[in-house]
Amino acid sequence: MPAAPTLKQMLDAREFILAPGVFEMLSARIADEMGFKALYMTGYGISVSHLGLADAGLTTYTDMVGRARVIAQGTRTPLIADADTGYGGLLNVRHTVRGYEDAGVQGIQMEDQEMPKKCGHTPGKRVIALADMLRKIDVAVNARRSDSTLIIARTDCRAAQGLDEAIKRGSAFAEAGADVVFIEALESEDEFRRIGEEIDARLFANMVPAGGKSPMLSCETLKRYGFDIAIYPGALFAAACASMKAVCTYLREHGSLIGAEIPMFDINETHRLAGFPEIWAFEKKYAEV
Repeated sequence: MPAAPTLKQMLDAREFILAPGVFEMLSARIADEMGFKALYMTGYGISVSHLGLADAGLTTYTDMVGRARVIAQGTRTPLIADADTGYGGLLNVRHTVRGYEDAGVQGIQMEDQEMPKKCGHTPGKRVIALADMLRKIDVAVNARRSDSTLIIARTDCRAAQGLDEAIKRGSAFAEAGADVVFIEALESEDEFRRIGEEIDARLFANMVPAGGKSPMLSCETLKRYGFDIAIYPGALFAAACASMKAVCTYLREHGSLIGAEIPMFDINETHRLAGFPEIWAFEKKYAEV
């Protein structure tokens, strides 16, 4: 059976990559079965679900690389993972790239925020000097052991320094060797169009439903503007939170779930997701006579 194509091979073939955001193994396994070309491990989702903390630079390299390894080894779909700022200076960037690569991550996303970083769709972000980010990209590109590992370079300068500076940085990121350029928190469809026209690179779009700074654009529109990858990092955990709150509300108000019209997996479907059929098959094969 031939090996599945890598992210790099798909991009080289001009395939558009749509990736839902996963944040633990249930979300990862559900998305893995749906036929997406990639999964995106969201730093926001990991921070709040794994540690109960805001995405404000509080998760460590150890927290994130451990989650990345579990998700990559437990799924078949190529994984893109948030690596924040690289977790420190240049030596940390090299360590991060090699650690994520060893964990099975195919696309490593790093940004130009000052530490501690903040979620890209929150206020008060500050970025490092462009020259410092270009050094980080150079280290990241040279640290990877496989040419199939993609370095995704993100700038968060749009809010404080404007679109022109974001375009300048994105172009410089590509010239420095980044495989994919990510301009975070664009504020209009016209800004997406300008990014596609003015940055000669593979481009990455972040779609944040229900209150994000960027407009929601279809894959067809993004492709027309020259984008190659679109992620929906918060969609699954936002839906999960809404569903869990609905279940808790109904249970508190009615004293049971009888009559609740809330979509839920039955126990057999959750058994399957958990891997129980494999356990049962093993036990049957090796049952004591």
